[in-house]
Amino acid sequence: MNRLLSRLTLGLTVVLTTMPAWAVDVLFKPVTDGVYAYVGEIEGRTYDNEGLNANIGLVVTSAGAVLIDSGASFRSARKIHEAAQKVTSQPVKWVINTGDQDHRWLGNGYFTSQGIETIAHTAAQADMKKRSGEQLEGLKVLKERLDGTVPTLPTRFVADQDTRLELGGTVLELKYRKGGHTPGDLVVWLPQKNVLFAGDVVYVDRVLGLHPVSNTRNWLESFAVIDALKPQIIVPGHGTVTNLATAQAHTRDLLLALRAHMKKAVDDGVDLGAAVKTFDGKPFSNLKHADVWIPQLANQTYLEMERE
Repeated sequence: MNRLLSRLTLGLTVVLTTMPAWAVDVLFKPVTDGVYAYVGEIEGRTYDNEGLNANIGLVVTSAGAVLIDSGASFRSARKIHEAAQKVTSQPVKWVINTGDQDHRWLGNGYFTSQGIETIAHTAAQADMKKRSGEQLEGLKVLKERLDGTVPTLPTRFVADQDTRLELGGTVLELKYRKGGHTPGDLVVWLPQKNVLFAGDVVYVDRVLGLHPVSNTRNWLESFAVIDALKPQIIVPGHGTVTNLATAQAHTRDLLLALRAHMKKAVDDGVDLGAAVKTFDGKPFSNLKHADVWIPQLANQTYLEMERE
């Protein structure tokens, strides 16, 4: 009996140790006719999710397909491309980078190797160059799954506030208003579909992120475009496909609350520690990571208001 148990235990150990590590499965789900989204998890970057803790878009037209963002690595970009090919036989013509965060553009190298044009706003260029090494360092959690990833700038930069693209009769409007989460953040508006790909201008279900390159005032200017467009469907940068009211509650209202509180604190001479402690984050406590991240946001917003 003991020998049998030992053999069973040994066999189970061999199976477990030889099983491949879990890998993210990229699957585009329909949003509306001809429009699809992959919704990434709302946790941090991990080996298992391959840095795809963000949403990716796909627009299919009669003359080709457009991807919204390229993923965090060469490997994940290839998975995104393969997932698109399962949805449509139309070739991918363009990949639009909605910002300069790693999972928005570090997959560009793969698409460039396939002869596919990658597009971003020119305001993203300097930050892509400056922080590419830092972003790769942060993705070392991917280990060998980061192999082959070389920071590759978009093959085309647009410079206007509003850039109109058309493919197969489908109009895509790139709208840039000084970024926010990163300097190059833009949104992609599909007026015929009443769908907006918001990139990192919109976070839902989880607390938004602020980095040293972020600017809350610019972010609110970018969000004002969304308020004006009143899209029926929003594909956020993070979180489930949503509507305008939810986007406002989870992103815009948090930014407004942070800025209002910290402006008053700075104007009144309240020190940083006290200002952070007195910020009321309860209206946003339903968001993932609120207890840990909101104090960090409050800290950074205070410093930003001091500079203003």
